[in-house]
Amino acid sequence: MSFAPCFIVPVYNHGATAGATVAALARLGPPIYLVDDGSDAITATVLDRLVANIPQVCLVRRMANGGKGAAVMSGIRAAFADGLTHALQVDADGQHALADIPAFLAAARAEPQALICGVPKYDASVPKGRLYGRYATHIWVWVETLSFGIQDSMCGFRVYPLAPAHRLIDEVHLGTRMDFDIEVLVRLFWRGVRIVNRPTRVTYPEGGISHFRPWRDNLRISWLHTRLVFGMFLRLPVLLARRLARHG
Repeated sequence: MSFAPCFIVPVYNHGATAGATVAALARLGPPIYLVDDGSDAITATVLDRLVANIPQVCLVRRMANGGKGAAVMSGIRAAFADGLTHALQVDADGQHALADIPAFLAAARAEPQALICGVPKYDASVPKGRLYGRYATHIWVWVETLSFGIQDSMCGFRVYPLAPAHRLIDEVHLGTRMDFDIEVLVRLFWRGVRIVNRPTRVTYPEGGISHFRPWRDNLRISWLHTRLVFGMFLRLPVLLARRLARHG
């Protein structure tokens, strides 16, 4: 399998941080798909400037805000259409440790059929409410997959094999906001995509922009887990057979 990676960076009003993120990514070489998810005029101007000044930047512009998941799916579609094979999703707000990118790309090159999934290692900057809330999702994901194979389903720092990811988003209506990161992992796992977990440092920059809305997004994620649990029961024979094959 050939290996032609790129970066997908969803952007929504991250004009203050997108430039530094893109500059760091540009030094690594692969194409960069900036997905403008209906940002304000200031951010749009910043992104236009990045496209004009950095040759490997491709701007995908969504006319209205659809959510992080919608932006990532737009990036996946654009990258796949351009013939690329893998996409490393990275946030524009400076949370992710870009120094870990070479190791993640090397892991994807070594196992091109796998999804390389970041497992966050937080410092003291992480909001405690966000930290504790993640553990409930981890438990539900382990139930939905009958496996501990997904160590963290909410970290957006990950490398997708584009062929199965593109097939999934074309065939299934996925969540378009903060529920996307969870759902796409569980459904790709259901389809037999191997998950490779790698630790990565995650920080919450002082003054950073967060689009996570606790009430709205937690309710959306709760409804997602309800649907995924029912989906697990429909796939129970396959998941049990796979588990037995691994441990038998």
